[in-house]
Amino acid sequence: MKHTFFLKDPKSDEETLIMFSCYFKLESKQFKYSTGEKIKPLHWNFDQNRPKLKGTVKDKNSSGINMQLARYSEKFGAIEGLCSKIEESFTSKLLKDEFDKEFKKSPTGKHLFFEAYNNFMTEKQKRKEWKPATIKRYNNIKNHLVEFEKVKKYKLTFSKINNKFYTEFIDYCYTTLDHNTNTFSRNIGLFKTFMFWAVNERYTYNEIFKGFKKPERVITKEVALTLDQVKTIFEFVPKSKALERVKDVFVFQCLTGLRYGELKLINERTIVGNSILIKEEKDVAKEPRTIPLFDISNYILKKYNYKLPLLSNQKQNKFIKYVFEEAEFTFDVEYSRTKNREHKVLVKPFHKRISTHTARRTFVTILKKKGIADKTIMSMTGHKDIKTFNTYYKVDNIAKSDAINLAFGSIDIPKLKKA
Repeated sequence: MKHTFFLKDPKSDEETLIMFSCYFKLESKQFKYSTGEKIKPLHWNFDQNRPKLKGTVKDKNSSGINMQLARYSEKFGAIEGLCSKIEESFTSKLLKDEFDKEFKKSPTGKHLFFEAYNNFMTEKQKRKEWKPATIKRYNNIKNHLVEFEKVKKYKLTFSKINNKFYTEFIDYCYTTLDHNTNTFSRNIGLFKTFMFWAVNERYTYNEIFKGFKKPERVITKEVALTLDQVKTIFEFVPKSKALERVKDVFVFQCLTGLRYGELKLINERTIVGNSILIKEEKDVAKEPRTIPLFDISNYILKKYNYKLPLLSNQKQNKFIKYVFEEAEFTFDVEYSRTKNREHKVLVKPFHKRISTHTARRTFVTILKKKGIADKTIMSMTGHKDIKTFNTYYKVDNIAKSDAINLAFGSIDIPKLKKA
C-alpha cells in the first residue's frame, strides 16, 4: 500500500500541519493523520511531498522534519509487513492505534516539552539514579526554562530547540541570570542530557541540540585563607553564640576539606582511629574516604558532642560573612568572573567573598602549598579528576616567590669583574 504526506493548508503564508495519508480499499476510506510537524508551504517540495532539503528557501529545521516523516514511513511499513506475515487484517483503526502508541506521547492540549521534562525527572528519581543535589539542579533548569519562555517570549517546543534558541538562552543566562561560564557550562550540559533522553524516548527527532557547545570550565580568581588566617578565625570570639557555632563549623571545614552537605553525616560512629570515615554521597560505589583529625578538629567535634551545629547552606553562607566582618577581614580583594569570552577582574571586601566553598578551597590550597601530593589531597576531598581539582587552587605570588627562592636562593652571587 502506498502512502504520502501533504500540507493541511497548502495555500497558507504561515506554517501549516504536515499530514500523513494512505487509502484503505477494503474500507473505501482515506486515512489521514497529523504528524504534528509544521512547515511553511514555501519550504515544501510539492513534487516529492517532502520538505525542501536544498536551496535558499529550505526551512532551517527541514532535516529534522524530514527525519520525523521518515519515522512515520518506517512505522507504516513495519505494521503493514507484520500484518501480512501473521495474516492479520491491516485496518485504518489498527494503523491509528499503532501511530498513537508510537508518536502521541502527551494528551492533546498538554505542553509536550515540559510534560516530557517532568516524565524525565520522574523516571530518574524512581530509578534512584539521582542524588538530592542532582534533583535540585534539574529543578533549577526547569525553572530557568519556564522563566526563559516569559522573558524571551519564546514558546518552548521540541521543534524550536534550534540555533536561535541556543543564542537566546545564552543571552538569557549571561544577561538576565548573570551566570558565569562555569554555571552556564554545567546547565547546558544538564539540558543536553534531557534532550538526549527525549530523543531516545521518541518525544522528538530533532538533534540540532547536539551542536550546542558546552564552554570549557575556567579557573576563576577566588579567595582562600592562609594557615595564619584560619588560626586567626579559630581564635576569634564573635559577639554571639550563634556566630560562634557558624565560625566553628567553617573552621572544621577548612581543616577537613569536606563538602558542607557532608558535615551532616558526621557522628561518633564515623570516627575511627582518630580519623573521619566518610561515605561518598555523590558516588555510592566509591570506597569511603579517610580524613585524619588532629587537635583543633577533634576539639570542635568534642565541643558539640560529635554533632556539628549545622544551618542550611544558604544561612551558613550569610552568617559566616558576619563573622569575618566582625573579625575585621574587611580589606579589598580581587576576584574574577568570566562570561564566555568576556573576562572581568572585580574588587570586593574579603568578608563578602567568604562562603562554605571557601573553606573547602582553603583546605586544598594549604595542603598544596605544603607540597602534599595531589593524589593524597584528592583521596580526602573526593575529587575524581585533576581538572576539577585544579579549579580549587590557583598559584599566588607568594607561592611563586617561595618556589624561586627554594630553587635558586642558595646560589652565591659571584664577584663582578670590572669592565
